[in-house]
Amino acid sequence: MEAVEKDILRGGQFLVKETKAEDVFTPEDFTEEQQMMKEAVMEFNDREIIAHRERFEKKDYAYTEECMRKAGELGFLGVAVPEAYDGLGMGFVSTVLTCDYISSGTGSFSTAFGAHTGIGTMPITLYGTEEQKKQYVPKLATGEWFGAYCLTEPGAGSDANSGKTTAVLSEDGKSYKINGQKMWISNAGFCKLFIVFARIEDDKNITGFIVENDPSNGITMGEEEHKLGIRASSTRQVFFNDTVVPVENMLSERGNGFKIAMNALNVGRIKLAAACLDSQRRILTTAVQYANERKQFKTPIADFGAIKMKLAKMAADAYAGESATYRASKNIENRIAMREASGNTHQEAELKGVEEYAIECSILKVAVSEDVQNCADEGIQIFGGMGFSEETPMEAAWRDARIARIYEGTNEINRMLSVGMLVKKAMKGHVDLLGPAMKVQEELMGIPSFETPDYSELFAEEKDMIAKLKKVFLMVAGAAVQKFGPDLEQHQQLLIAASDILIEIYMAESAILRTEKNAKRFGEDAQKVQIAMAKLYLYNAVNIVEDKGRESIISFAEGDEQRMMLMGLKRFTKYQNYPDIVDLRNEIAEKVKSENKYCF
Repeated sequence: MEAVEKDILRGGQFLVKETKAEDVFTPEDFTEEQQMMKEAVMEFNDREIIAHRERFEKKDYAYTEECMRKAGELGFLGVAVPEAYDGLGMGFVSTVLTCDYISSGTGSFSTAFGAHTGIGTMPITLYGTEEQKKQYVPKLATGEWFGAYCLTEPGAGSDANSGKTTAVLSEDGKSYKINGQKMWISNAGFCKLFIVFARIEDDKNITGFIVENDPSNGITMGEEEHKLGIRASSTRQVFFNDTVVPVENMLSERGNGFKIAMNALNVGRIKLAAACLDSQRRILTTAVQYANERKQFKTPIADFGAIKMKLAKMAADAYAGESATYRASKNIENRIAMREASGNTHQEAELKGVEEYAIECSILKVAVSEDVQNCADEGIQIFGGMGFSEETPMEAAWRDARIARIYEGTNEINRMLSVGMLVKKAMKGHVDLLGPAMKVQEELMGIPSFETPDYSELFAEEKDMIAKLKKVFLMVAGAAVQKFGPDLEQHQQLLIAASDILIEIYMAESAILRTEKNAKRFGEDAQKVQIAMAKLYLYNAVNIVEDKGRESIISFAEGDEQRMMLMGLKRFTKYQNYPDIVDLRNEIAEKVKSENKYCF
């Protein structure tokens, strides 16, 4: 077990330790069982969801519920649930894979599926007593019942622990009475069970409860919310008025609700990233098919450089998103297996496994939710005026994508969390940031090397560039921590800029490692376009890092320190051999064009 532990980087360590290409998991590593699951899920998605897209756009809530029931009958709602509770008991990668390929038909179904399997079912699976799990999880895993998650309130959004909903113990000590108002509750219109967060007396932290949805028990609902997108996702306010809940329905311990909420969101974040992936693939496929058919000036618009530029970026972003999401999901799966082997229960192992990679989960949530929005936006642009029409699927894709930047913690919150969690891990000694940051400091003071490095091997310069981008983060974060100490969290714009550097490092490195691994086993010729996508993604990432690095440095450094750091930034973002970016884009676009789809 010791050897296995050494091979698995801890969460956040990607920044300070080298990851070898052979150690990352890629979509090309799916097992036969995972391939079969992928095909089954895609077939369900095509048949039940994409074929009836207009029903979702017309707010057919009953059809969303019907599709959820069918997904339950096929076992898709119980992929992550242990077999002991009527689930399929599959690993974390399979859970993420299912979420990926079931989510692209419409954001309405994707939201219902994610809310039920993630924040509706999972808190009981991971925090429930044996009695609670036996009573509720089989019903949720099979789709007999549906779940919802009641955390947000009119005055408690990002500050989840500030909720005003109360739980008061009865005189006989046998039940709690819950009073309060929850809002933006996904699946509220058809769920049978709520995970409700309320405060007992003056407790510092909220407490979780399992509450059955019984209108005769003081539970009422607002009307369905009319939303920009995800139109057939049931979203209502829920009011609790002296709702009686048996004491045995408390989830975990008193005051543990905030922890449950945060850990549920960690899993929700990586699943949300996965839920955006196939949407990107399908948006790009739809866009390139239109671009191949649409002629202007007697030429298919797919042949124009302006369109090729868009197609290439859409493809590279989707490819990097896949690479990073499956890399992290396998890390989580390995960590869970390691903890189970060392004697943890499945509950403990899964909780700690996901918590370990909370930084990566936040990174993925931000990066992929923004990429799917940009992809849909460019999809509309490629369609031109037709893209703005409800007759084409692009405008619905754009509207559905918009929510992804808001739920599971806004992207602003996740950006600040990713850096904040990394600094906390460093303080606990889980990630050595101080040592590498000091080395970067020394390098800045020293004389730069004028030797020309050997970049003859595939990705030699790109991997060197990734190492240099990590130095940018360590330089900026190290100096900021020194200057502001515990007050760093007050400097939100600086944290957001630093997190953008962190995000680009993880995403670009994931794309390069995936491609390097596959080039070694399938040959470089077979991975020619993937190599181009990894290089294009990195080039764009370097520009972002340079921009955000400069913004960070000039926000807190002055005089000689500022000049030295800016010189370091220039050195760390400079290519020895700049890639021909137009050639890379053309190569990617030509491949997508000739295949008439996202084909990687």
